[in-house]
Amino acid sequence: MSIARQDAWSQDEDLLLAEVVLRHIREGSTQLKAFEEVGKKLSRTSAACGFRWNSFVRKQYKSGIELAKKQRKQSKKNHFEAPGQEPVNEIPLKSQEKNLPVQESISEPLINLNDVIQFLVEYDQSFHRKTKEQENEELKQELEQLKKEHERALEFNRQLQEKLKTVEDDYRALIQIMERARKLMFLEEEIKGQNVKFQMDKNGNLERVKK
Repeated sequence: MSIARQDAWSQDEDLLLAEVVLRHIREGSTQLKAFEEVGKKLSRTSAACGFRWNSFVRKQYKSGIELAKKQRKQSKKNHFEAPGQEPVNEIPLKSQEKNLPVQESISEPLINLNDVIQFLVEYDQSFHRKTKEQENEELKQELEQLKKEHERALEFNRQLQEKLKTVEDDYRALIQIMERARKLMFLEEEIKGQNVKFQMDKNGNLERVKK
């Protein structure tokens, strides 16, 4: 038994969901059957398909739903007409007097041009809106990544500053030691042969002591 998917819906999956649901509406079927069909194709549960349709996709296809309902109504109307009998318009009186041939009526088109235009406009707007939402999401992710890199750079700089301070402190301590050693050597040479002796106290200062 395959495990139902729980990842995010893609634009192609939303389009497939809309196409199947609209087809079921046109054919007079139920949305539940449409959700089950889509679920099998996408390895998702019918409940997940229903939730996706009602919470997001259905709002993008309002005109398409109305168009599918009209087509279903027209299909039922054609189905209940007598077989072999073509619907005719009322024949004008003058046509009867002149024995003109009966004009067969043209049935109402299943697709209204205005509905198609409205559907295409809404679909185009929906597509651009999804594209902008996707671009915004990508920009957010890029910004978040830049923030993390900036934080890492700040932390690295802080560590370098601490290391530099430690090196500077060690360097100053070394200079002080060398300077004291130099002074000690200088004084020892200067007082050589004299009855005076110097020693360094605990603070690093020279003090005179008697021999």
